[in-house]
Amino acid sequence: MTRALFLLPLVLFLGIAAYFAIGLTKDPKILPSALIDKPAPEFALEPLKPDKPGLAKADLGGEVSLINVFASWCVPCRAEHPVLMRLAEEGTVPIYGINYKDRKNDALAWLDELGDPYQRIGHDLSGRAGIDWGVYGVPETYIIDREGRVRYRHVGPMFPETLEETILPLIEELRR
Repeated sequence: MTRALFLLPLVLFLGIAAYFAIGLTKDPKILPSALIDKPAPEFALEPLKPDKPGLAKADLGGEVSLINVFASWCVPCRAEHPVLMRLAEEGTVPIYGINYKDRKNDALAWLDELGDPYQRIGHDLSGRAGIDWGVYGVPETYIIDREGRVRYRHVGPMFPETLEETILPLIEELRR
């Protein structure tokens, strides 16, 4: 019995070392999503802008699309916005927006200042749709396939490298 107690600190040390060794090898930017390869969640959001339709699950499918969750108070959203504007100008993929927990006037002013890359924008003031999508924070970007299934989730700002190396190749693959 005393011999087993003597080994206890060594066993604890090895357990903690193994825990950190496994944890430190994982990419902290990759957050799992339960929605991958599953149908997009049910949602129906009112329009943010009076001249543009809102967004609902019924709008997804039929073609590959990109959903971007954004807010005017989100500094990283401002950083990724030029990438979305470029993507919209090229017309590569329909871009839909979910304006998350944001005041309508603030979001409208933000889009007036930076440009509006979205074909549809749903206003999610309460954050309920964001919860259904599993949003951790903004910005987040989802790729939806032709069947309306979530195929990819990007957490954080989307930079040109992410667009070129991950998002655009996936969109091309899903179109085949």
